Amino acid sequence: MRSEFIDITSEVQRIVSKSKIKSSLCTVFCPHTTAGLTINENADSDVVADIINHLNKLVPESGFKHSEGNSDAHIKASLMGSSLNIIIENGKLVLGTWQGIYFCEFDGPRERKVFVNVPENRK
Repeated sequence: MRSEFIDITSEVQRIVSKSKIKSSLCTVFCPHTTAGLTINENADSDVVADIINHLNKLVPESGFKHSEGNSDAHIKASLMGSSLNIIIENGKLVLGTWQGIYFCEFDGPRERKVFVNVPENRK
């Protein structure tokens, strides 16, 4: 799909758990100009569908100068942002009850990367 939100919460938590860090800050970074990251509700998939639908209304696919035809994806990625910082307490990501971490694809399908940085455990 050209636009989709992929819930990456469990993968980020797996990386945090593997690090054995108990209290710190986790940074998640997307190195792509047509994709982004956000934290939002992950209990009702209609929320994600609504966000995508309204972003598409706000920033339609056509009408831009950029010759690759994906300026809308660049704008949507800028609106979402390219990084997140999430608090870690007791080895767990601090998220609200209904929150999840989403990779936001706006120019897919493509092969993408997301970087997760958890500080080293220094003794």
